[in-house]
Amino acid sequence: MLMLLTGLLAALGLAVLACNLWVIQSTDAFLYDSPTAIPPKGVGLVLGTSPWSREGRANAHFRGRVESAALLYKRGALQHVLLSGANPSDRYNEPRAMYKALAELGVDGQDMTLDFAGFRTLDSVVRAKQIFGLDELTLITQRFHAYRAVFIARHLGLDVVAYTAPTIPRRRSYRTEIREVFARVKAVLDLFFIDKQPRFLGEREEIRLDGDQAESNASESSPSSRSAPPDS
Repeated sequence: MLMLLTGLLAALGLAVLACNLWVIQSTDAFLYDSPTAIPPKGVGLVLGTSPWSREGRANAHFRGRVESAALLYKRGALQHVLLSGANPSDRYNEPRAMYKALAELGVDGQDMTLDFAGFRTLDSVVRAKQIFGLDELTLITQRFHAYRAVFIARHLGLDVVAYTAPTIPRRRSYRTEIREVFARVKAVLDLFFIDKQPRFLGEREEIRLDGDQAESNASESSPSSRSAPPDS
């Protein structure tokens, strides 16, 4: 019995390792640390995270993502940013928090689209393609997360690169990075075995870069839709 249990644990460990190696090695070439080296893709997808840490401090991962998006926008590597995250309550709204932070950093509100149904990375990426009509984009998140995001996007046929936002020291983010190890395994299962779909899709609302975007009458109460600029 002990040998069987040991064998099962060893097999599980090898499976976790194999999935992580596959995700990382197949996507590493598409990750960029330099804003001058990254090829322009027009639209950047900023993947949501909480503005606050568990301890109630400002979340450095959130700040790193919005500052990276603003940097790429100002350098001309992006023309538009899609802000995708969760909004489970009036007090917790990731896309709206990103919008406000980016507006303070000088990004024009007309060049931002809010996606309130980015409940998971897979949801955000699938919706970028199916709802917002994007075939190529720049993903903006920390390196440990970018591998999985690029893996999902390229599996879906998107032409993507990722800009790796600044992170915090590993000793302060080890829980997040350990969780990401298992999230990569889940991504492989979702894409190749389960055919996992987003929680919510809705009507198509294409992002256009020529300034002729289709009008939307969506409101924040409909998570499938682009939002009007947030209230001050």
